[in-house]
Amino acid sequence: MGMPCQVNSIVKLNGVEFPSPLKLNAVHKAQKSGYRIFPIDVPLQLVDDAWRAHANVVIIQLTWANQQTVLEFRIERIYEHFFALK
Repeated sequence: MGMPCQVNSIVKLNGVEFPSPLKLNAVHKAQKSGYRIFPIDVPLQLVDDAWRAHANVVIIQLTWANQQTVLEFRIERIYEHFFALK
C-alpha cells in the first residue's frame, strides 16, 4: 500500500486561482488536487494555465488533507514581462 504523490517545482494555477493583480510580498493561498510535494522557502516560478511565467513565489506553508494540497505562498519577484515555459 502506498500514497500517490507528485513532486512539483513550478506553481501552476488556473485563471480562478491565479492572483490578480500581482503585488510584491502579497500572501495567497491555492489548492491543488491530490498530494503534491513542493520545495519550501525557495523561489519557484508562478505560471498561469497557458504555461506563462509571471513571478517568483516562495511557499511558506504546505498542507495535505482530503486528497488536496493547500499552498500558502508569498510573491517575491514580479517579472517585467511574462514569458512562455512551453
